[in-house]
Amino acid sequence: MAKTILICDDDPTQRRLIQAVLEREGFSVLHAENGNEAYDRLSQNSGIDAVILDLVMPGQSGIDTLKEIRAAGIRTPVVVLTASGGIDTVVKAMQAGAQDFFIKPASPERILVSVRNALQMGDLSAEVARLKKHTANRTSFDDLIGTSAAMQIVRRLGERAAKSSIPVLILGESGVGKELIARAIQGSSERAGKAFVAVNCGALPENLVESILFGHEKGSFTGASDKHLGKFQEANGGTLFLDEVGELPLDMQVKLLRALQEGEIDPVGSKRPVKVDVRIISATNRNLADQVKAGAFREDLFYRLNVFPVEAPSLRERREDIPALIDHFIRRFNIEEGKRVTGVSGDALSMLTAYDWPGNVRQLENTVYRAIVLSDSPHLQAFDFPAISGQVAPIMTSSDDAAPSVVRVLEEHHEALSALHDAPVRILDEAGHLRKLEDIERDLIEHAIGVYAGHMSEVARRLGIGRSTLYRKVRDCGLEGLVKEAG
Repeated sequence: MAKTILICDDDPTQRRLIQAVLEREGFSVLHAENGNEAYDRLSQNSGIDAVILDLVMPGQSGIDTLKEIRAAGIRTPVVVLTASGGIDTVVKAMQAGAQDFFIKPASPERILVSVRNALQMGDLSAEVARLKKHTANRTSFDDLIGTSAAMQIVRRLGERAAKSSIPVLILGESGVGKELIARAIQGSSERAGKAFVAVNCGALPENLVESILFGHEKGSFTGASDKHLGKFQEANGGTLFLDEVGELPLDMQVKLLRALQEGEIDPVGSKRPVKVDVRIISATNRNLADQVKAGAFREDLFYRLNVFPVEAPSLRERREDIPALIDHFIRRFNIEEGKRVTGVSGDALSMLTAYDWPGNVRQLENTVYRAIVLSDSPHLQAFDFPAISGQVAPIMTSSDDAAPSVVRVLEEHHEALSALHDAPVRILDEAGHLRKLEDIERDLIEHAIGVYAGHMSEVARRLGIGRSTLYRKVRDCGLEGLVKEAG
């Protein structure tokens, strides 16, 4: 997805110039004629990734607009532009919350550097905020990526579940993000900020399941050299997430049922039960009803867990969310890997959206990760996803590098290159390749000597070099005879 930049300037010419620079680099551009219009666009959450804000405008100034934006809690990165680069002006803009500035008129390179730095800073701030919420167990449904109908249903059900302590069973294929939904339920409930303990029931060693879940006393069995609290007591006051609960052995299902019904557990070797206050959210990629019929899962535990089922959709059921997910992963892995990938090409995005993703969001995440690590271009191409596209990145050799580029230049700039062939000093050789710099320089000096009839002072002045440098180059190029003839 292309990044969207809002340009706020009362000068339409200035806006168009900056727009041309940004659009050449693949950015999408929006316009605002004044500070009020910019504030309205940003407050409507219109998907703006960065703002270029003029400081001097009729009515509300850029500084006042910036202060108003930050006061409203809008963290979109802002680059300010000004006609004067006084230190006081820059300091005020930075204190008001700007990420960068440039003085107009600015070169295209300076504009792009400022915008890219601001976008990178915005991505970094967003990632830090996400990690803080995750660490503090305050992930909310706003952190779920996607606006598809299937995800809207998940949000509505999850928000309802968060308002009570009802047991929730999250159903869905492997890799759809069941733990993230569980964290959002916790972060939206009265237990937000309390312990969130996740247990993958399928990864527990069978002989240690009871000890891991319920804890044990010191000396209760061989190797129990210390007291162990267990996952239930670790989650006391918070939430225990039992992932792949259908993998639990039958004997452990009995003890889990008792813990849910009585609100107490029996650690291994303990003489008395321990009261716990834990909210249970479980998840499975299996059909528990079928397992009940097959005798692999207890019917009473099934009904105890399956009080409030939430169906997490597979990725192929929410294809419209794939671009947003890719954009999210690109931002995250750019920060982790120190890369500057700005997006995905149109062909690659169409290919990724059409793919079925049997591994769901987890597979998409790892696929984007690999592509970013290997990519050297600002946009991911179809060949960056070889397992899906079947394409291999082109191997660039010196000969391969030159030929395609010359062909493309000849096609796109035929008239300009024809003029270069006919110029007094030719830039290209007969095959259309660039000539060596020393050959072009020799021809240029020879041409200048002829034009200015051997007046070396004038030749040096026109070429922008000193007389001594000119005479040295004349000797190096073997043009002494030409100087004598002209003299």
